[in-house]
Amino acid sequence: MPLFKPDKSWTLFLDRDGVLNKRKIDEYVLKPEELIMEDRVPYSLAILRNFFSTLVVVTNQQGIGKGLMTEDDLSAIHEKMIREIELSGGKIDKIYFCPALKQDHSFYRKPSPGMGLLARKDFPEINFKKSVMVGDTISDMLFGKRLKMQTVFIGTNKKIISENFKIIDLAFASFYHFADFIQNLQKHQLNL
Repeated sequence: MPLFKPDKSWTLFLDRDGVLNKRKIDEYVLKPEELIMEDRVPYSLAILRNFFSTLVVVTNQQGIGKGLMTEDDLSAIHEKMIREIELSGGKIDKIYFCPALKQDHSFYRKPSPGMGLLARKDFPEINFKKSVMVGDTISDMLFGKRLKMQTVFIGTNKKIISENFKIIDLAFASFYHFADFIQNLQKHQLNL
């Protein structure tokens, strides 16, 4: 059984690359046409909208800090992503990004908690103990745990999962599998 039972008072924090869209290995999504959504993500977000009050994306985007893209480029990418999500009945309330380089040790770059605190400033109803962070890296899991959230790891690398069991609460092969789990959990609770 899960450690959490989300309802409309809960918040869902989402990483972008590798969770919502396909991660480009050792590269960055630099243009809207390079953004390819992961399988069934818009549909999954439509499902999860029924179980979480607020859905926000928190994403490190050091491609900006490296001069490979601009904030306008990133805005165009996110506009495309939001359009695809909304066409399927899903919704993202806000996207937070950190353009800083890893070596800058920015307070706003995951695993530091800055983007989460910005989200709570914008959405005062956010309670981190009633929040879930979904990501595909250990940095995402640390970000969630530093803010006392439940964490969900997306990926199939059993070694990473077993070595980090103290900071990973649940793991799924894909974001769709997580959404399906939440939907089935709610159905099961209704049948009790």
